[in-house]
Amino acid sequence: MKSDCETGDTFAARVVAWQREHGRCDLPWQQTRDAYRIWLSEIMLQQTQVVTVLRYYPRFVDAFPDVGALAAAPLSRVLELWSGLGYYRRAHHLHAAARSVVDRFNGRFPVDAANLITLPGIGRSTAAAIAAFASNERGAILDGNVKRVLARHRGIDGWPGEPRVEALLWRAADALLPKCEDIATYTQGMMDVGATICTRSRPRCERCPVAVDCVARRDARIDELPAPRPRKALPRREVAVLLIEHDRRILLERRPDTGVWPGLLGLPELPIDADIAAAVTARFGRPPVAMQRLPRLTHAFTHFVLDMQPVRVVLNAHSPHVAQPSIEWLSAVGASRAAVPAPVRTLLLALRRCHDINRSDAMMPSCARPSGSTTSSSNG
Repeated sequence: MKSDCETGDTFAARVVAWQREHGRCDLPWQQTRDAYRIWLSEIMLQQTQVVTVLRYYPRFVDAFPDVGALAAAPLSRVLELWSGLGYYRRAHHLHAAARSVVDRFNGRFPVDAANLITLPGIGRSTAAAIAAFASNERGAILDGNVKRVLARHRGIDGWPGEPRVEALLWRAADALLPKCEDIATYTQGMMDVGATICTRSRPRCERCPVAVDCVARRDARIDELPAPRPRKALPRREVAVLLIEHDRRILLERRPDTGVWPGLLGLPELPIDADIAAAVTARFGRPPVAMQRLPRLTHAFTHFVLDMQPVRVVLNAHSPHVAQPSIEWLSAVGASRAAVPAPVRTLLLALRRCHDINRSDAMMPSCARPSGSTTSSSNG
């Protein structure tokens, strides 16, 4: 008897057949059954486009070829390689999970969902995906793309982030899960249909393998499903960020392991109405020899919007450095390549473009507006 992955009239069979002919099959993490490398890709792909992950994944694998290498690395090095991917809590979980695998599983990365889900940063869907690709374990997934496919195909109303709606989507994902050995192809097919066919805008229904019985298509509700996140006004926060230059270097501070941009290097912050000259004088023992306000940057997080007023501050060449473990003085090139959040990197690159950082006198030409002066991201 043929399995439901081979019977052409089932949902799963259509997804599998489409994946084999049209789906993505040349991504670097698809060429392995190594659970460690599959896990790396799955964590990076959370809320991040494939084209972006393709730039980061090879560097991570080169730097940390196995879970032991990642566990042994300092967190600062992990954050440095992660810098620019956003959602930095993922990097913290990645490092913690690697150490957990070394401690609890003797460095052998688990391939079953039951053990995978016990690791930091791995939820039900990610655990099922890793297990499917690493060991062909049968389990439903429900990432953002799959939620959209199921919401439209089954006609499920509501925002997928609402617990009631998510429960209905999980029920649908479980019901459609095939009872065949080729679960990895089905899992990848569901991801690819959502990512390349059943897109949020302008879905290509004429090429969709499950369009024939899609409720949203039948009822002309494609633009309605799934329902968007309920809109609400985000609170705004204003801060002054200081680009402090001294002795041909820029001051960066290690941020706390909790809160915004955890563990990354950032620029000192002050209240927007603070007396910057007085604050700098109190900190360094001497007043700045020059200050210059730069164009503002706005960065949107999931729960608030951050308005940043950058201020360039030049210290006297004879002012003493502040020796603190959380502070680093880096060259302009080193600072822009360090583990810094995207808006800080934008400022540092703009500073390099607009002025020779090796000069630290009071004659500072006006800086051009930083490229990408308004950024929008959920987590940086």
